[in-house]
Amino acid sequence: MTSTNRVTAERGASADDPAPSRRAARLTPMLGPAAVAAIAYIDPGNVATNLTAGATSGYLLVWVVVAASLVALLVQFQSAKLGVATGRSLPELCRERLPRWASLLLWAQAELVVLATDLAEFVGAAIGLRLLFGMPVAPAALVTAAVSMVLLELRRRGRRRFELLTAAALLLVGAGVLYDVVAVGHQSAAGLAGGLVPRLDGVRSALLAMGIVGATVMPHAIYLHSALARRPDPGAAAGSGDRSPSLVRRALRLDCGIALGGAAVVNVAMIALGAGLGALTAGAWTGDIIDAHAQIAGRAGGAAALAFAVALLASGVSSSGIGTLAGDFVMQGFLGWQIPSRVRRLVTMVPALVALLAGAPLTGLLVVSQVVISLGVPVALFLLVHFCRDRSVMGGLVNAAATTRVAAGAGLVVAAVGLSLPVLLLL
Repeated sequence: MTSTNRVTAERGASADDPAPSRRAARLTPMLGPAAVAAIAYIDPGNVATNLTAGATSGYLLVWVVVAASLVALLVQFQSAKLGVATGRSLPELCRERLPRWASLLLWAQAELVVLATDLAEFVGAAIGLRLLFGMPVAPAALVTAAVSMVLLELRRRGRRRFELLTAAALLLVGAGVLYDVVAVGHQSAAGLAGGLVPRLDGVRSALLAMGIVGATVMPHAIYLHSALARRPDPGAAAGSGDRSPSLVRRALRLDCGIALGGAAVVNVAMIALGAGLGALTAGAWTGDIIDAHAQIAGRAGGAAALAFAVALLASGVSSSGIGTLAGDFVMQGFLGWQIPSRVRRLVTMVPALVALLAGAPLTGLLVVSQVVISLGVPVALFLLVHFCRDRSVMGGLVNAAATTRVAAGAGLVVAAVGLSLPVLLLL
């Protein structure tokens, strides 16, 4: 065959070969769940913790945000891989492979985590509405409840629509925070670079570092991501045909890298915003969220203050809907029960609504919620590492030995922080 004929034949074969399009069609459904999980990493708890860290410690704890974000990336990748490999969520695997009593205990602690998460997110949304419209806390809580119900209705109408909406919320929060960083000014490139060097400065900075870690690795996001990543075609094996382990890993790394990398940038920007405001007020402002709005308005004008309020509202409302969705998968997985999302939403809103309607202090509610959430971190991480290292569960997507060691080490560090945080916060 001549060289010309060979080239022509190769082009013809390439044009007729549907493999690339089939690969894209099979891998595209795996993209999107990470954007939903990433909302948990920019919720009001993160806003409060990062602003306080920036206001009181400048750029000192940027390295903590980066390190915690890398751990979150590893954890969420493992969670997504578990869902794709097994066609099961993490709670479902627990129900199938653990004793009934263990599933009940795991469900109870996971439900407490979801309720605490919902509490923090309701507080953030209520503050956002208060800043935007001067709305008192009680009606703001009711509006937040109504909006979160709308989000769940969108989820019922289609997964892709819901994922696009949460991705838009992620972009909205990021755009608002980044705009405020530029508008407030007083950035320090040298300070930001210096903040990448691991170090602490006393007990207060250590406590803030622990708070950042506790607010970053979220147990409900682990349960949720494994459920959202379950393959849409359960009859296809994850390691067969176009869904080879290498291609699956590539798709999940891309999904997690974009979404969680974006969340990490937003969290670093929050610290930079807090550092800028702290420097401009000569340390008089120490990170209070409500006062942050006034400080931004005074330093950068109404547009910047509006951007902050909208970002906080988007963070609270979107993460509130995500928390309820995680609760659905937790109950279905651990117990095998399924109740309508709207009914569940009404039930999970009750503690948050009661606390806000009773006039409980907002900052205190955020602290209590973070204490409860931190207690659930070690459990979710242990379960995730346990299943991902088991070839009988994961098949071709089983963790390499080195990955298991890194994940277990990171999990132990985060677990130690999570278990220490309640003690220090309550002292």
